[in-house]
Amino acid sequence: MPAYPVGSLNGRSCRAAMLISDIAATLAVQKAGQPGQLFDIFEFDDDDKKLVTQTLGKGEVCGVAALPSGVLAQFKEAVMAGVWHMRFTDPAGDLIAEYIEVGPIPMTVRRACTALPALVSHGPAPPGAMNVMPVLTEIGDRIVQYRDGDPAHAIILSLFPMSIEDVNFLQVTLGAGPVQLTSRGYRTCRVTAAGARNVWSVQFYDNMDEIVLDMLQIVDIPSLALATEEDFRDSAARLRDVEEAYFK
Repeated sequence: MPAYPVGSLNGRSCRAAMLISDIAATLAVQKAGQPGQLFDIFEFDDDDKKLVTQTLGKGEVCGVAALPSGVLAQFKEAVMAGVWHMRFTDPAGDLIAEYIEVGPIPMTVRRACTALPALVSHGPAPPGAMNVMPVLTEIGDRIVQYRDGDPAHAIILSLFPMSIEDVNFLQVTLGAGPVQLTSRGYRTCRVTAAGARNVWSVQFYDNMDEIVLDMLQIVDIPSLALATEEDFRDSAARLRDVEEAYFK
């Protein structure tokens, strides 16, 4: 990750100005299949960090990822899609790393899910169950069949008659994974990794915070959380406009 000098440029921080320029340049060439590019801001002072945060703004997606080491990653997307503000805290809650990442999704999200088992194991159906066993069979089959890059397979739970016993057994069997995302676009959407690899709960909510669509997706990362190459190019142009207006 590049280092940035301390100083001022027309009343603005040199560090912040150079960082914004580098992020825009990276967005202009970033590919969807490439690893994210990182820009360290851990050593920036509070004023520089505030300026960077204000410049990038707050976008639609934010979340947390728990790493096996006990480190917690908190991330939020900028107004410019494909730009992520990453903060890492140790088990004691102390900040140990902070950077800006350009990429489709923070690499930490993928890394947090790599240790998950690629299977679903369970016992017999509980009393009162209706449809949970066929759903679990479909999930298990799709996990085995899934290969990186395959399109998502969706299981629309909203379309199944599900008893409370079904729902509870499904939740306990799948378990909770290490990643939680929230996307606040046209509707609020909460995306949560299950305890099995490539299994995600995707739930859309209405304005009353009631679930209007409940599904499972078998995929590496749900597409609604990913920035595309078109997003990168659009974000590069927008950030260049900001740079020209405030840092030149």
